[in-house]
Amino acid sequence: MEAPSFAMLDAVPCAAAVPHPLRRRLLEALRDPDSAAGLARRLRLPRQRVNYHVRELARAGLLERAGRRRRRNMIEQRYVARARAYVFSPELLGALGLDPARAGDAFSAGYLLALANQIQLEVGRASRAAAASGKRLATLSISTALRFESAEQRAAFTQALQQAVNDVVGRHASPAQQADGTPAPGRLYRLVLGCYPVPRDANEQGERQ
Repeated sequence: MEAPSFAMLDAVPCAAAVPHPLRRRLLEALRDPDSAAGLARRLRLPRQRVNYHVRELARAGLLERAGRRRRRNMIEQRYVARARAYVFSPELLGALGLDPARAGDAFSAGYLLALANQIQLEVGRASRAAAASGKRLATLSISTALRFESAEQRAAFTQALQQAVNDVVGRHASPAQQADGTPAPGRLYRLVLGCYPVPRDANEQGERQ
């Protein structure tokens, strides 16, 4: 069975295990099942050292048992990474995390980052729920790059985009709440649009590709 494309790390032991450089290297190497002894041979590292970190990763829930194999007169326990990639959950920060309700100015970088945290948290939870019920999570992602040559051009774009989105939502979606404030029928979705200046190093890299 193929590992999930990502796992949300929402517990401190899991999150604390990942930043260690060697453990990250082991997790990457264990996208395919192997034993601690096999990893030590492949990475040319002391077997005792690798075995310790493999046990810690397994204890944190980042590795799963993947059967045993015989090598000469030894039986080796194999492990495989729980997922292909990992995402830190905003829940780890608790009240210290960015919250859209407390971020203030809707045009600030803080508010946009708070929305990104909210997306990460809600999509992670919804993905787990969908996987647990054997369903595929219905999502929509749109990403594009554009340039503005003046503040006036950017402001005109913002106004036109807001108007277009409001028009599409009004024509193709139902209200989120009924007149008495109770949830309306159907599944609730969240639409988030963000626009931000691309960092210069990332911008230069994109132009070279």
